[in-house]
Amino acid sequence: MAVAIPTTPRRRQRNLFPLLLIAPAATLLVAILIYPLLAALGDAFFESSLLYPEKTFVGLANVIDALTGEFLPLAITTLTFAIPATILPFLVGLVAALGLNQRMRGRAALRSVLLFPWVLPGVVVSFLWLWIFDANYGVLNGVLRSMGAIGENVAWLQSGPGAMTAVIVARTWATFPWMMVMLLAALQSFPNDVYEAARMDGANSWQRFRYVTAPGLAPVASVVVLLEFIWNFQQFDLLYVLTQGGPAGATTTFSLAVYETAFKGFDLGMAGALGILWMLLLLPVVVLYLRGMERES
Repeated sequence: MAVAIPTTPRRRQRNLFPLLLIAPAATLLVAILIYPLLAALGDAFFESSLLYPEKTFVGLANVIDALTGEFLPLAITTLTFAIPATILPFLVGLVAALGLNQRMRGRAALRSVLLFPWVLPGVVVSFLWLWIFDANYGVLNGVLRSMGAIGENVAWLQSGPGAMTAVIVARTWATFPWMMVMLLAALQSFPNDVYEAARMDGANSWQRFRYVTAPGLAPVASVVVLLEFIWNFQQFDLLYVLTQGGPAGATTTFSLAVYETAFKGFDLGMAGALGILWMLLLLPVVVLYLRGMERES
């Protein structure tokens, strides 16, 4: 028969102390993140507008309208941006990590230079690349004209393929350094004995990468790629500053569509419906990421 342990004031205080420690952070989390998120998603089931306070319950009407209207084009555009903007910085970061893992002079200085794009705020990066791609006085047009590659200035951000390419290039430049750091940390944790054994067995550089480096990097690489994809799927500032979703919606992703629907179209109900579909589309990737983190731990 189990014997109940009496609860003393000291024990109650000891049990209450951890809750008091996390209470401020939990309060901020609920007030700043959880409550606004639930309130915004709840608006999906109402006819709600920023222009008047009244709400009318409409059930799934907004969600159905979003599914039959903007959902598919937005999903295609978002994936068209998010997938290349994840793969390209990973490849660049991998090449940079492999290079920095070699013994060479000035490796520390080079590492600091390559980290520079990562430490810049997103808005600063956006305006920097807006200047580079500018049709009238952009650096890219100036360099290409000086090389004779083009005869007149090109409006890179005025065509759909050009604008999408521009935002992917800008995002790649801004995010490859953190992937490089993560992959470099994994590479430097490899024991040299494994590479020495592979050399003694006659493995060349490609075989050492394929059979030693790649399997060792796989756990870190999978987590890095999934996390970067999640961030790109929610990317806002770079797209908004560079293209504002244009031209003709060619770079309008879910994040821009939700913003424009809510704060330019004043339709909170449709914005909430797009937010629900956006979240459901991203949910499988988040689950994969969390499972990967569990396996790592």
